[in-house]
Amino acid sequence: MLVLGIETSCDETGVALYHSEKGLLADTLYSQVAMHADYGGVVPELASRDHVRKTIPLIESVLQQANLSRDDIEGIAYTAGPGLVGALMVGAAIASSLAAALNIPLIGIHHMEGHLLAPMLEEKPPAFPFLGLLVSGGHTQLVSVAGIGQYKILGESLDDAAGEAFDKAAKMLGLDYPGGPRVAKLAAQALEEFDGTPYRFPRPMTDRPGLDFSFSGLKTFTLNTVQKIKQTGELSEQDRAEVACAFEDAVVDTLRIKCKRALEQTGLKTLVIAGGVSANVRLRSALEGMTNKIGASVFYARPEFCTDNGAMIAFAGCKRLLAGQTTGLDFKVRPRWPMDELLPLEDV
Repeated sequence: MLVLGIETSCDETGVALYHSEKGLLADTLYSQVAMHADYGGVVPELASRDHVRKTIPLIESVLQQANLSRDDIEGIAYTAGPGLVGALMVGAAIASSLAAALNIPLIGIHHMEGHLLAPMLEEKPPAFPFLGLLVSGGHTQLVSVAGIGQYKILGESLDDAAGEAFDKAAKMLGLDYPGGPRVAKLAAQALEEFDGTPYRFPRPMTDRPGLDFSFSGLKTFTLNTVQKIKQTGELSEQDRAEVACAFEDAVVDTLRIKCKRALEQTGLKTLVIAGGVSANVRLRSALEGMTNKIGASVFYARPEFCTDNGAMIAFAGCKRLLAGQTTGLDFKVRPRWPMDELLPLEDV
């Protein structure tokens, strides 16, 4: 089955073609980062308008890459939520219209399920069951995954998600949007040029039982540190690098501690990390080291499939369409959508 995947949940337009037997045939992505950088974050109305301009040309692009026509498409998957409602509506409307015109099945996909299954696109995919760590700008969750649609939330952030905390720390350091990669680059500079960092930031909620996260206190600690440094003058490049390094240390160590605790509590031996923050090099290294020590293994997608993309939506959509699930043409989008509400694949 050949499935067209459309991702328009936030500030990136992703389109891909996935075949159930041949795998990923083509994918393309347009990022709005440059446009939103002027505002220091995503402007929903601008994001929606840009999806309107870019989605159909990107569909034509992937068809051309794969040397296929619209008539070859056998199913369409689109991101139905969670995300920005206007942005979601663009992808849903285009997908629904195209499915109606071609008389083919349509399926709305949960954005975070797409991220969780993205490592399945790799040459050596993880096997079920596994523990999933979803880390992005909007979500930080630990999920027990028995199979597609069989999700149990074990812990989640009580306030800011890890990616959101990275962006806010970046603003404190005078860095442009998106902040995560820029904080990571500064942290790497501290390690390479300044012998690391003299600061040690707190590891939130690691001194108590449970698997929930909280990054608001870490954000406040970072702000207080920056303000204290500024009392003696402007932030130097070394100051910024050392603060970024300490912040990244704290986030990475917190995620490592919680993942280890979750693996031990569940008895699972496979960890899958997904979402934009899963591209962080130090996080991957820390989780690889931790899993090696306890006899477990860790999987993640290639960097381009960690951020929002159409390939993950096409893959998840293909699995659900093959199981017989479809969405009506009178589509609905869900800006908020708990992942544990999804149906198990065998019950679809």
